[in-house]
Amino acid sequence: MNPRINTVVLDTTDTRALAEFYRQLFGLSYRPGDEPPPVGEPDPNGKDWLVLQNDDGVPLAFQQVAELPRSTWPESEIPQQLHLDTTVPDVAALTEARDRALALGATLLLDRTDDPDEPLYVFADPMGHPLCIFVG
Repeated sequence: MNPRINTVVLDTTDTRALAEFYRQLFGLSYRPGDEPPPVGEPDPNGKDWLVLQNDDGVPLAFQQVAELPRSTWPESEIPQQLHLDTTVPDVAALTEARDRALALGATLLLDRTDDPDEPLYVFADPMGHPLCIFVG
């Protein structure tokens, strides 16, 4: 029997902030117990480990680290090491996803929307992890 992927984990220096970026970008929800506390209350989970889930995929988790050098992709000095490939159904949805990603704090790294076979954008999330959104 082969192992099965249980969770994709991203390192971050700000667990809650990165989880919120992906929660809002993908419309995910927190695993019970990982939701943000009321304003002004301590957030011990937000300084350690958080998990986002959806109904049809692998959970996305966030792990606090002391330091995280930003990937320099497409340059090779600091490789991307991992990136997420995500799809949308059409070019209109791709434009909406681009606007939402940028509004949430992503940085556009590559615009390949003129590719007739596979239009896509590559972003860096707020911690520098590359993220692709393409028409699938």
